[in-house]
Amino acid sequence: MDRIASDNPAIETLRATVARHGGTRTRVELSDDLPTDEVVRLVLDGTTYHARIEGGFADAGPYVAGAYDTPEGARSADGSDHLQAWLDAADRSPGSTVLLDVIEPEFAYGLRVPGQETVYDAVEKPSDSLASIARDLEGSG
Repeated sequence: MDRIASDNPAIETLRATVARHGGTRTRVELSDDLPTDEVVRLVLDGTTYHARIEGGFADAGPYVAGAYDTPEGARSADGSDHLQAWLDAADRSPGSTVLLDVIEPEFAYGLRVPGQETVYDAVEKPSDSLASIARDLEGSG
């Protein structure tokens, strides 16, 4: 499989902010130009998870509140939340900055700490027909 470094010009990097989400949880607030209510792949320290980009309230932009093992887990926020564990391990608290790398727009993203470089597996967004079949299969399982 091809790999691509986070400092490659083909990777767009966006600044994101860690914010409080409920009592003890945090979320990552994202750029306004990202798709909302979509489940995407989210790479954390080389492991690919699934996250739902949720729409913001009022003047807040989109955000990610969790990273899960399956797309269904991301839709229902069910299962282990690997995003919270990653933020804790990276010592990212509310107000901290993280970097969001756009690996494949509307499909795959990576989070990393500023100053840290990483390498991602190069992926391509499946065609709309394949994505539709996958969603249908997930719903029937």
